[in-house]
Amino acid sequence: MQQISINNLVRSTTFFQHAGIAIIFIFMPIIARGVTDSLFEVGIIVASFSFAQILSEIYFGRISDRKGTRLLFIRAGFVGCAITFGLQYLATDALFLMLARLGAGVASGIMIPAMIAYTYETGKEKAKVASVISFHALGWLVGIVAAGIVNDERLIFLISAGFFLAGLAVTTRLPNIVSKKELEPGTIKKIISKNRFLFLSLLMRHIGSAAVWTILPIMLMEQMGAQLYEISIVYVANTLTSFVIMNLMASRIKIRNITKFKIGIGLTAFVFIGLMLITEWWMAIPFMALVGATWAFLFIGGNFYLMENYPKSTSTSIFSSTLSIATVIGPVIAGALAFYFEYVSVMYFAIAIIICGFFISLKIKE
Repeated sequence: MQQISINNLVRSTTFFQHAGIAIIFIFMPIIARGVTDSLFEVGIIVASFSFAQILSEIYFGRISDRKGTRLLFIRAGFVGCAITFGLQYLATDALFLMLARLGAGVASGIMIPAMIAYTYETGKEKAKVASVISFHALGWLVGIVAAGIVNDERLIFLISAGFFLAGLAVTTRLPNIVSKKELEPGTIKKIISKNRFLFLSLLMRHIGSAAVWTILPIMLMEQMGAQLYEISIVYVANTLTSFVIMNLMASRIKIRNITKFKIGIGLTAFVFIGLMLITEWWMAIPFMALVGATWAFLFIGGNFYLMENYPKSTSTSIFSSTLSIATVIGPVIAGALAFYFEYVSVMYFAIAIIICGFFISLKIKE
């Protein structure tokens, strides 16, 4: 099979994977608000998805490296996601919705590390792999736009399941590439120990971001009168910028991967400084574009740095699990702060913790 054909299939698979997640993820705080009046419970429901991802990603990512195969885990993840995301259509109370989100987190965690590793391994020109991975951002863009167009908080669950089924269909044409089996014991501990500053700075940055993403859609609706499609426009600025920057990394942006990561961490603080000052929903657009750029830098920089130096699925699973841990902690903190104080208190928290994370990232050796 020609390399360009494989790359296009991987692009399509990545696209459907993230479109299926994105169409739900951004609007989950609003959906959760519809089944409970408690902002704290909203935070718990939002966090449940990422809580399930944490152990799922680390466990299945390590198993993928030990077996030297990716496609089995990718396909299993698509099947699981089609079922669990579709089940959320039936959720009418907080407990059912939380359980469905837990199942969705496990299913998505099966395939995310394997998909990133598969993309890296099938790319003969590593500089262009960023272009393939950029369809992660394009999937988020289309998922968010689709949610805004549909403008139905229940129907989007069925559309999400459809995206996953489409992705599963594409995987039937992907070649089953067998990689070197990584059987060395203590690999996870070794990777974490050697990259503790990277993972800690990533954790702090994403705790701040996840906290803000929990309350931002609600804040835009309740305080600024934004409609669902207008919130979609705000988040499209994020994903569109991320898609463009990731593609530029394949051809124009030639800096070290670890430097990209540090840039992504540091610039994020300016996003939330700006969001503190907005008074209309559309004013969030330029700051969401900036956060899209920061995500492109830290995601490509961090993952590529790890895959260049360590077992691919294991190292990316730790990266992804770190994001999931943050997405558990962030919403809980956001729910508590918003419950006891005002929404702006979440912004103050995010700025403080991200600045701390940036200074920690400076300790990472070039």
